[in-house]
Amino acid sequence: MEAVNALEAVADRIGRGDVLSDVDARAVLATNDIIEVAVLADAVRRQRRGKTTTFVRVFETHVEVPATSLPANLSAGEIRIVGAPRDEEAALAVVRSTVAIAGARPVTGFSLADLVAIAGSPRDISSLCGRLREAGLVALADVAVDSVGVDAAAVTAARDAGLKLLRMTVHRMTEDDRLALLQRARALQADVGGFSALAPLPRITPVAVPTTGYDDVKLVALARLLVDNIESIQVDWPLYGPKLAQVALTMGADDVDGIAATDPGTLGTRRTAIEEITGNIRAARLDPIERDALFTTRDT
Repeated sequence: MEAVNALEAVADRIGRGDVLSDVDARAVLATNDIIEVAVLADAVRRQRRGKTTTFVRVFETHVEVPATSLPANLSAGEIRIVGAPRDEEAALAVVRSTVAIAGARPVTGFSLADLVAIAGSPRDISSLCGRLREAGLVALADVAVDSVGVDAAAVTAARDAGLKLLRMTVHRMTEDDRLALLQRARALQADVGGFSALAPLPRITPVAVPTTGYDDVKLVALARLLVDNIESIQVDWPLYGPKLAQVALTMGADDVDGIAATDPGTLGTRRTAIEEITGNIRAARLDPIERDALFTTRDT
């Protein structure tokens, strides 16, 4: 009965347009009533974006072994440099070589934490980001809210240099810091604005204490309910898999990252990446809209 009353209080607060309190957020994390949590998060998601569900096809190239050419059948809205550069020269070199083969496709790369580690001070971050922008980098790939040195000053320094910072992520998360990291994401958006999406599910999970799908979708729902100042809640397709991603889309998520940008041609036309993602979205009674790295959409 107490759990029911707690969720009723959450629903009332959301209905009034109020920010959830810590007590409300902990009630969402504690409840076993995943259906009611899904209903609340989905209602908020639909109020903000209707049935629109965006996704991006990404071609990844690693900083240590960058691609020297692009596949002939590539269909990507983002060319993403993954991995941490050793130093500034390595970062600049991979950006230049990637931009040279990318054509009109936007090139993104690195995490803000990687650049903080290389540069150190906000002034040096701005200088480094300025050179990366001159080399052709359009945006940083992610801003991990759990990383050391990732704060409003670092975000502002990177943006002042001309780079876009649109996507917040979480690299590592324990059960005890779930709420604190979501609150940090909300606070960073309140301080500097400009973020289009938050991917709340951690990219690295402890081997000894793995999360369950139940935990994951509940965290997605809480992110949608609590982080009310960010437009989209994102789920990673290759990292968490199509099935969990599809469920997450019914529990507050409205953007899917990391769809394959090439088709190996081994599974037939009905199993291509684009057919699978659009089919999964439509099966959830939602409308798929493809976007690029800058969250610019186009008809699917």
